[in-house]
Amino acid sequence: METENVIIIGSGPAGYTAAIYAARAEMKPLLFEGQSLGGQPGGQLMLTTEVENFPGFPEGMMGPEMMQQFKKQAERFGTRIIPEDVTEVDFAVQPFKVKAGDKEFHAKSIIVCTGAQAMWLGIPGEGDYQGHGVSACATCDGFFFRDKEIVVIGGGDSAMEEANFLTKFAKKVTVMHRREGLRASKIMQERAMKNPKIEFLWNTEVREVLGDGQKMTGLKIYNNQTNDVSEFPAEGLFIAIGHKPNTNIFNGWLELDAKGYIVVKSDSTQTSVEGVFAGGDVIDHKYRQAITAAGTGCMAALDAERWLADQE
Repeated sequence: METENVIIIGSGPAGYTAAIYAARAEMKPLLFEGQSLGGQPGGQLMLTTEVENFPGFPEGMMGPEMMQQFKKQAERFGTRIIPEDVTEVDFAVQPFKVKAGDKEFHAKSIIVCTGAQAMWLGIPGEGDYQGHGVSACATCDGFFFRDKEIVVIGGGDSAMEEANFLTKFAKKVTVMHRREGLRASKIMQERAMKNPKIEFLWNTEVREVLGDGQKMTGLKIYNNQTNDVSEFPAEGLFIAIGHKPNTNIFNGWLELDAKGYIVVKSDSTQTSVEGVFAGGDVIDHKYRQAITAAGTGCMAALDAERWLADQE
């Protein structure tokens, strides 16, 4: 069986960028598109509409179209792409083993770019209006909600951060939380509560996202103290209850932090296994932007190239 120089697991901005750099370095990369968002090739940008903050696209571009361009560029330089999920890995010895379906592949080095996915509420209408009112990224989509009334779900630091950020654009932000108090740090709570544009609805759970078939128009909400069910008009819903990295198949092979993100060495994309590198949202629980994912994808390819050169 032929041993690949590098196998890239996952697509999205990190995986495709790693492929572009690896291919241009004549590493002849093999990329598996799945495992970037629970099997969604192209990562989280496949669930967004217009992307306006990626440099080089002054008019903006639809997320899925941008990922198609990334993919074409990777293929242009010779990346071989397999549209499947990697279901199993073995990093015990060289060459590393990767399974997809009933086939096994071997590689001298691995780049993991499996990304992370926002945790959703799992309620009716939520999926129907993703990208059309429902979002999990204020930094990505806040601009599109100028002068609108929107809702943020969550009670932690990330929810307070999202709510404060969104007040730059929105007319009003309502934070809905299922409890009567927040989990956020004291300073983040104070900042949100002092913001005149932010209001709070306690003991409130969202049961359904309502819309007109084109865009979100409101929410069906439930008060878990009074059992009242009512409709709440809103033009946007931001879910801020956390992210989950797609690292299940690496559990036991790579060092993961308490939240499941892959741990890399300082100033490097090297994981706990020599020859295995990682980039994108699978190592980043702070920034989670397409541009930062692409940057670490580039770094992972450069690290892998230098590591392979050292082995020779």
